[in-house]
Amino acid sequence: MSKSNHFFGQSVFGQLLQLIDPAIIARSVKKTNAGRYTKRFKTLDHLISKLFVCLSSCTSLPEVAGAMLGMKGKTGHFKLTHLPYRSTLSDANARRTLEVFSMIYSGLVKDNSHLLSDSRVHHWFVKPLKILDSTTI
Repeated sequence: MSKSNHFFGQSVFGQLLQLIDPAIIARSVKKTNAGRYTKRFKTLDHLISKLFVCLSSCTSLPEVAGAMLGMKGKTGHFKLTHLPYRSTLSDANARRTLEVFSMIYSGLVKDNSHLLSDSRVHHWFVKPLKILDSTTI
């Protein structure tokens, strides 16, 4: 039997990350000054880490850091320049404001609104979004 190489190449996560326009991130970082006082763990790395958390259903910072470090050789196509440790993720979550991620999200919805139905876009903005912090639980 010959092996199929149909799915050879980038992962689905890498393909999803390619849909994010780097100009949206650059504009958001510039407007919110989110890149101030950062040496290695840039906003793009932080965004990729947050998206990885959502898609991998990790529940703690050590679990996220361990999973990302376990994929060390496979992160080249993620555009990830710095693999985060637990303390790096914790510091970035504490220092970087949510406003930059809100602006990135708004920019992505605006740029891709032609792909969404009108009723869905209206429905998303009418319904309030609730974000819970589980550090005290």
